[in-house]
Amino acid sequence: MAALTDLFGLHWGWMALGVALAIAEIVAPGYFLIWLAAAALLTGLVAAVMPVGIEAEIILFAVLCALALAAGRRWVLRHPVASADPMLNDRGGQIIGQSVVVTHVIEGGSGRVRHGDTEWLARGPDAQPGTRMRVTGADGTVLLVEHLH
Repeated sequence: MAALTDLFGLHWGWMALGVALAIAEIVAPGYFLIWLAAAALLTGLVAAVMPVGIEAEIILFAVLCALALAAGRRWVLRHPVASADPMLNDRGGQIIGQSVVVTHVIEGGSGRVRHGDTEWLARGPDAQPGTRMRVTGADGTVLLVEHLH
């Protein structure tokens, strides 16, 4: 092993680790491995410029990982990724403002309505089956409805 590190230098190992971590971040993105890749690449650069022992390089890598992760966390918190469709996983929220048809009488404030091919629990004013109503909100899986004006 000593002959191998004398021939190629330990910095190439850090560089290879940095590239491997960067590729892993591309394959499975999560804003985590890229910071470790940066730390490994910086450790490789430092090891190339001023060769020190492996122990010092490992300590440098650990410190750079902590700093990179802290800086990355700070950057991600300051630059949040805006969703292209914030209502993507909120089916009830997606149909607010649309009309529904009462399928089971709404009596005493609760009943069932249909939107498209889905039947929902509903809360709202009393209404008979077949009545068209407008969705004003959603409370979990229960649609809040009102009469059309």
